[in-house]
Amino acid sequence: MRRPTIPDLAEAAGVSVATVNRVLSGAANVRQATRERVQMAAEEISFYGLGSIQARVAAARPHLRFGVLLLQPHRPFYQNVARALRDAAAEATGADVELRIEFMEDLLPQNVADRAVALTSDCQAICLTSAVHPVVTEALERIQAEGIPVFALISQISVTGQMSYIGLDNWKVGRTSAWTFANICKVPGKIGILMGNPRYRNQEMNETGFRSYFREHAPAFSLLEPISTFESAAVAQELTERLLAEHPDLVGLYISGGGISGALAALRSSGKAGKLVVVGYDLTEVTRAALLDSMMTMVISHPLARLARDAIDGMIRACANPGSNQTSIAPFEIFTRENI
Repeated sequence: MRRPTIPDLAEAAGVSVATVNRVLSGAANVRQATRERVQMAAEEISFYGLGSIQARVAAARPHLRFGVLLLQPHRPFYQNVARALRDAAAEATGADVELRIEFMEDLLPQNVADRAVALTSDCQAICLTSAVHPVVTEALERIQAEGIPVFALISQISVTGQMSYIGLDNWKVGRTSAWTFANICKVPGKIGILMGNPRYRNQEMNETGFRSYFREHAPAFSLLEPISTFESAAVAQELTERLLAEHPDLVGLYISGGGISGALAALRSSGKAGKLVVVGYDLTEVTRAALLDSMMTMVISHPLARLARDAIDGMIRACANPGSNQTSIAPFEIFTRENI
């Protein structure tokens, strides 16, 4: 078979011979998208100079460092988030991405603000999960004013559109959770609500959507006031044990925040496991086991691979187009014991 020539490659890529020659020589006046199109065509027709083209394309890609701040490292969910982000960074095509991922044990607002500012010393964009607090918001607005894009991951920080958000429509999450209780509980009754911290906007919106559904469609249910676990499994266990003791007629438990392993431990030790409708978040080893033994009824989960790709690609675009908003709302996943 005849070996493909430069004119063959130009035809396959839909560009001129001169453009192919500029890609091969590493000329600066070629758009990155064009380089990549020529590379794809070279791969398809087995062009003999593919190695040189790949090297030129790689050399022309921007090299970016992104900083990521996540919550406590002992929480499996955030370890899974970190893993998904690393995978997405490795697969990114728009730039060579280096990630600097840090976890925060101390969630006090000043520490979050200081850690975010520190990341900007050598990062072109930052992404973080944080509670909403004036100290944090002021620091992030100052960072953005200096031209460094800031992304809120999992939980919104700004509702004004000034800060890109990568996550779920949490109002819909709350209403979907409410639909589950309204349709699975055999009779209307009391539902307990556990929140990690109401300053996390995703949890606040979860509860808002949750209550709005019951007001509209299932007013016979009685929703108890939310109890804050402060994202602690030990606190969640203690509070759940107290909740079960004070309300023996509870028909459901909505775990809308951190500390879910503690809440499940309380259900198990109290003998209530499998006797209540229980809805919580994110598929981990703990929640998977709880679904399998019918301790949990349903888990609503973040599609982490999708969110990670959207975050990495969004930060790449934000660096190329300063001031642009790269908000991306992903569809959530629903798990029961029958589909895991």
